[in-house]
Amino acid sequence: EGLVYQDAVLYESDGGRQTESTGRSSLRKTDLKTGKILKMVENDPKVFAEGISIVGNKIIQMTWTEKIGYVYDKSTLKLLSTFNNNVGIEGWGMCFDGEKLYLDDSTNRIWFLDKNTYAQTGYIDVYDDKGPVNQINELEYIDGKIFANVYMTDDIVVIDPKTGVVLQKIDLSSLYPDKLKNNPNADVLNGIAWDAAGKRLFVTGKKWDKLFEIK
Repeated sequence: EGLVYQDAVLYESDGGRQTESTGRSSLRKTDLKTGKILKMVENDPKVFAEGISIVGNKIIQMTWTEKIGYVYDKSTLKLLSTFNNNVGIEGWGMCFDGEKLYLDDSTNRIWFLDKNTYAQTGYIDVYDDKGPVNQINELEYIDGKIFANVYMTDDIVVIDPKTGVVLQKIDLSSLYPDKLKNNPNADVLNGIAWDAAGKRLFVTGKKWDKLFEIK
């Protein structure tokens, strides 16, 4: 549900409730080269975790329908605090531009949040040439633009964060065509991470067994 890369480490937020086959949600630090989980904490079994962002030495994690946000120490994954997320319909994807957080909510709206209080400070609505682009999901801020998965599709859209206009669309339907043969539980494309120093883009999907580096 959430994917961020920083300092050779992938930070992953995966969703699930204890009553579901997916098991409970967790927050993980994963070694990029080996895929080994370096550190993991599990969420409350009743909570479905969603997007994450790194702000300084903290990780901010949202939840899907529970209206709860979590704040962790980035190094230890120790839970520091929680807060009420009353922004939008649900909690989906997140990203951070160095000044403010972006959060989407299952619609075509992307909310702006204060990086310290997590309160709403504004929003944009996402449109392409055909109309509103709904179900904007996992987000990544890359060189002044927002890259976003569109839920239930193999598309990533590139969004102007000032206007909400879709500047580009990336069709990744051919990226992993045989994923169901390798992993019958594999679901939609969902996960974008950017290595700012190395200029590398990583993508994956729900329950995928692979992470791809793409140009």
